[in-house]
Amino acid sequence: MAIDISDPSIDTLAPTESQIVEERNLETVEMTINMGPQHPSTHGVFRMVLALAGERVQQVEPFIGYLHRGAEKLGEAGDVEGYRKAVIWLDRTDYLSVWPNEHCYMLCLEKLAGLQVPERAEYIRVILSELGRINSHAMFYGAFGADAGATTPFMYAFALREELYSLFEAVGGQRMFPNYFRPGGLREDVPADFVARVGHVVDTGYRACDEFDRLLSGNEIFLARTQGIGVVSAERAIDLGLSGPVLRAAGMPLDVRRVEPYSLYDRFDFDVPVGTRGDCYERYLIRLQEIRQSLGIVEQAIRDLPAGPIMGNAPKALRPPKGDAYQRIENARGDFGVYIVSDGRSAAPYRVKYRSPCFVNLQGLNDMVVGAYVADAVLALGSIDIVLGEVDR
Repeated sequence: MAIDISDPSIDTLAPTESQIVEERNLETVEMTINMGPQHPSTHGVFRMVLALAGERVQQVEPFIGYLHRGAEKLGEAGDVEGYRKAVIWLDRTDYLSVWPNEHCYMLCLEKLAGLQVPERAEYIRVILSELGRINSHAMFYGAFGADAGATTPFMYAFALREELYSLFEAVGGQRMFPNYFRPGGLREDVPADFVARVGHVVDTGYRACDEFDRLLSGNEIFLARTQGIGVVSAERAIDLGLSGPVLRAAGMPLDVRRVEPYSLYDRFDFDVPVGTRGDCYERYLIRLQEIRQSLGIVEQAIRDLPAGPIMGNAPKALRPPKGDAYQRIENARGDFGVYIVSDGRSAAPYRVKYRSPCFVNLQGLNDMVVGAYVADAVLALGSIDIVLGEVDR
């Protein structure tokens, strides 16, 4: 079921005719400026070259690759642990969405090698993946608030993220790069107090989400900065291959967990938030609602978490038969995919390819920015929620 987050009582804040006429009468100078690659508003080493007429953007040219480290090629190298070692580099691409991305890689590898996964392990994977989605959206909340001129949201966001990272550290031994999922299951079982700790995090998450909502969602300055800004239509979003909150804000209720259920997602009851206008404000609201939906999924998974083994029939030396496999999932930024090719002989993949939603969603930047003010370009980029490690890989 899709839930509509749009508010028809709120008009988009497009410029009036008198403002447009006044702008036309002003003498402007055309210039080209660099924004980035060390600009704090570009969320990493990302560079935009803006062609301006006055303060309005006439053209935008993005430059990527400053953070390219060859994560896919590194995933193809290795010894007897080659297939497992690829996760080390994968964790360091989208470092805010490591749990869903690890999940995707393992599902793809298990499909290729014909491995079975115990139910307990799959439930734990879903729980951690949804908590990872919440962690990523909380980071977006803090950063997007700062893009709009508000510094307080960072304090609220990091309070929730600290609770999540404490749990991640207890489970995987690492706060950011857990390398916890394994072909056929998990590296080890969760701590004895896992259910209680997750319950505490869920309670904290619901309270934090209400605080997020009260602080920003109805703030007049925030509304003025985000409504009607960075608009992308549903048709255009589909043409560009956009996914995740950017696509759903335009009115398309497409979520991989719904349209192509993987893992255990067909067992859980959750809604897919959608918007109608496809602007920065609705992209913000989508993510806020998705935090609540993810908390609901975690509650259901914890309630039904079975006992039993956490590893399946995976051999120690993994050499899948010759062939290829592709798996897609819904991570925090959209449709993430893993493609693996096996030559049937090596202990490492012959080819690893990641489908990056961050990279593809950046294609919508030109539509969002052209005709807007420079200050609005910052918000449009922030609303895409890119992670440069995944864009560049």
